[in-house]
Amino acid sequence: MRSEYPLIFERSREGRRAYDLPVLDVPEADELLPSGMINDAKLNLPEIAEVDLVRHYTNLSRRNFGVDNGFYPLGSCTMKYNPKINEEVATLFNDLHPLADQSMAQGALDMMLHLDQCLCEITGMDKFTLQPAAGAHGEFTGLMIIKAYHEMKQDFGRTTIIVPDAAHGTNPASATMAGFKIKEIKSAPDGSVDLDALRAAVGPDTAGLMLTNPSTLGLFERNIREVADIVHTAGGLLYYDGANLNAIMGIVRPGDMGFDVMHINLHKTFSTPHGGGGPGSGPVGVKKELIPYLPYPVILASHGGPAMLDYDRPLSIGKVKSFYGNFSVMVKAYAYIMSLGGKGLREASENAVLNANYLLHNLKDTFGVPHDRICMHECVIEPGELLEHGIHTTDIAKALIDRGYHPMTIYFPLIVHEAMMIEPTETESRETLDEFIFNMKDIARIARENPEAIHQCPVNTPVGRPDEVMAARKPVVKYEG
Repeated sequence: MRSEYPLIFERSREGRRAYDLPVLDVPEADELLPSGMINDAKLNLPEIAEVDLVRHYTNLSRRNFGVDNGFYPLGSCTMKYNPKINEEVATLFNDLHPLADQSMAQGALDMMLHLDQCLCEITGMDKFTLQPAAGAHGEFTGLMIIKAYHEMKQDFGRTTIIVPDAAHGTNPASATMAGFKIKEIKSAPDGSVDLDALRAAVGPDTAGLMLTNPSTLGLFERNIREVADIVHTAGGLLYYDGANLNAIMGIVRPGDMGFDVMHINLHKTFSTPHGGGGPGSGPVGVKKELIPYLPYPVILASHGGPAMLDYDRPLSIGKVKSFYGNFSVMVKAYAYIMSLGGKGLREASENAVLNANYLLHNLKDTFGVPHDRICMHECVIEPGELLEHGIHTTDIAKALIDRGYHPMTIYFPLIVHEAMMIEPTETESRETLDEFIFNMKDIARIARENPEAIHQCPVNTPVGRPDEVMAARKPVVKYEG
């Protein structure tokens, strides 16, 4: 019996073909391949006509959800609309070969050097490397720089990175990958860093503190200068997770807060569509004393002459990415920054903060709010009294899918029970936000009157409610015919 949504394997009929290869007109080269690498078994591939193949992939694409489809309020991920002109600008470099000599790539090198300078101005850092391929890769790179800094000072006892309990999960993972031990500190009741807990945590083993400001709760760390003083007095460095930079760009700079190292998610904050597996870009910026440890090569301007790649970096942590990172992402980010300018970047941040507070204000009477204070670019709510009706965060997220929305981030940050983290970004209109607010309140109304109806959601998707634990631990990734 065929399912309602048949798989492409179920559409297969023996003898059908979508394409016929031309007759081989060169000598066969099987003898050049090791026998152990040749597969003589028949491939279990579906046999379908070209039209069925086209329809298969077209229908798959329609099941994907992106910011071009609708509202994508995924908290901490900054899923904002990105101007298509920036995509077009990136194609101007399509003919540039990655192995081209520096003298033939001056336009690209000059653009990257200027992007480096722009990021320094935006963040208050002194120099950036554009090599890292994503945020977590940037974290790893920054932490290796911190490690190299301490080791150069013969301070080998600094083996611990302090991480708040509200941190992104990549923070402790990246620190572990870099060879550090992790020490977690609890947040204060208002959601900020607990200064007493931080004072108790720092010591001669402290290599640094990883922090994002605003935090994953969407709250600005009011005591950030004191946090920096505590860490620096203990001999550690302050690392800034740039995931939430979209809340403060053009307003306040991490370098002025006291941070020594940071990464930026270009694919979140500066125009490249985020998600779908990439490409990403996670440039790392450092203060002056850490510049010698940046990955090589470093892009420099030779006293008014051409831009150049400097490989003569004896203290460098080494190369962290092939060539010089994901170049097209850099072009899009540069186009975004140049088109908006400083005033436009600030306005984007202000609108992102305004939109988040608009949502929080309109939803807090219907849902629970763990920290009822002005938020930044995102807000965190929870089901509140809906829990008494058996409605959990998962149920609300599933109900949103039926209404054409991508759900918000759920069950994160972990320190908020049944958390829903919503980030509207600056690109959404008031009308879009009002529609979302209406649907959230309507879901809450139905949940009170007929909770079973919410438990059935989603009903308009090929897959409803899979066993999410088994899907994560024992995923089925191939067709079992």
